[in-house]
Amino acid sequence: MRLTSRLKAAGYLTSMVSVCLLGVVAWKSATKDPVLLACLIGGMITSLLGMELRWRSHRVQQKRKDSAR
Repeated sequence: MRLTSRLKAAGYLTSMVSVCLLGVVAWKSATKDPVLLACLIGGMITSLLGMELRWRSHRVQQKRKDSAR
């Protein structure tokens, strides 16, 4: 894997851990209101999904560049 891909992967993993840690901090107060809890869970899931999709798109671009050579 190229250095660029490793750095992007490290950045995405760092962001994913950050989302989880922030979710843990917010969990206690969010459980007091079902709407807040749903928003917290939905926000965490969509954030993690978005990072996964960006990583996959990066890998597709890298494969296209590699096959064009």
